Amino acid sequence: MKQLLLLIGFLTALSCYGQSNENRKSENAIPAVVDSLYREDQFYIGLSFNLINNEPVDFTQNGFSGGLHLGFIRDMPINKRRNIAIGVGLGLSTNTYNSNLFIGEEASGKSIYAIIESDVDYKSNRFNTNLIEMPIQFRWRTSTATKYNFWRVYSGIKLGYIYYYKSRFEQANNTVVQTSIPELNKFRYSATLTLGNGSFNAFVQYNLNTLFNEDAQVNGEAINLQPIKFGIEFYLL
Repeated sequence: MKQLLLLIGFLTALSCYGQSNENRKSENAIPAVVDSLYREDQFYIGLSFNLINNEPVDFTQNGFSGGLHLGFIRDMPINKRRNIAIGVGLGLSTNTYNSNLFIGEEASGKSIYAIIESDVDYKSNRFNTNLIEMPIQFRWRTSTATKYNFWRVYSGIKLGYIYYYKSRFEQANNTVVQTSIPELNKFRYSATLTLGNGSFNAFVQYNLNTLFNEDAQVNGEAINLQPIKFGIEFYLL
């Protein structure tokens, strides 16, 4: 009986020591800090497939037309929970359009636009644009200061300016490069929508104005062309 009492006393003392030791560790531990003023999705990068709408008769796209855009957005929460915000940013975008629309120039400097006939043998015919862009977004998400995998819906507009462009037509023993197109609408206005969860997000971007003005025509018909971009977008803090 005496030995049993000693064993119980020993185990009790050991338990008290363990609890005391745990309390000291808890007191000395660095407390977790929750950022009550957190911001989300400051950097972005996206890949897209570029389609053309509002095109002239016999215009077709061929090959792959794609785009890449990236930049920084300043996230500005507007409610206490910080799951609703306004985003304003700055970024760059590059796009390629493969089609049968030939763009050239006469000796006088006047632009030439023509639909390449199906029996014409050529290697490639593409139009490239590089833009500086300013996205403006209204942002809703289910994030918190400690939750990084959340749903998001971002809608808004994107203002852009084409600072460099080039049309290139290639066939055997003949290459035509055009870097002066007065009819090009360099200022771009687009509506955007991004939705997704976690790292994977789908987006669509629809150009609100045409790529060329009314002076760009094929057989008396305005060329117009309004790009629509579909793709995936990734956001980083």
